[in-house]
Amino acid sequence: MNSNKTARKHVRRTALIAGLVAAVALPLGLTASAQATTSGTTAAAVAQRTISGTSSDNVTRVADFYGAYIDAQLDADNGKLATELRTFYVRPDHLREVVKWENRNHADGILRAQNVPMKWTVKSTATAGRVNVTLTWGQGSTTKLVVDLDRNHKITRIAG
Repeated sequence: MNSNKTARKHVRRTALIAGLVAAVALPLGLTASAQATTSGTTAAAVAQRTISGTSSDNVTRVADFYGAYIDAQLDADNGKLATELRTFYVRPDHLREVVKWENRNHADGILRAQNVPMKWTVKSTATAGRVNVTLTWGQGSTTKLVVDLDRNHKITRIAG
């Protein structure tokens, strides 16, 4: 009888944990999948992510650029894709400024660093045609950039 009582407690505790995960995840807009077992000792919850955007939105465009650019910097194609991305997303007059910055600072002018960040965040601002980019490095430090865009969604300035 004691083992049945313990098993029922385990099932209730597992169900309670799964319910708490769902109660926290769903109001945050996350889709939660909870799994409870009577014979096992764990309850697993997996939150699924969705990323969306539009090509006419500056935040989406800058996030797409930085995501692809960082991936390209990590790939071993000798910089070919990174160069093509710069040409596509950055207006030519500013690209010349980026190259000048790189020559002066001996670092990547898009990332404003010699290394490649582990993650990036792009946020809108109150100013039309301007977004903020935060690059996060391996040790947790960050670099904050301000990116300006023209009406065609081409990058016209990177400052930071």
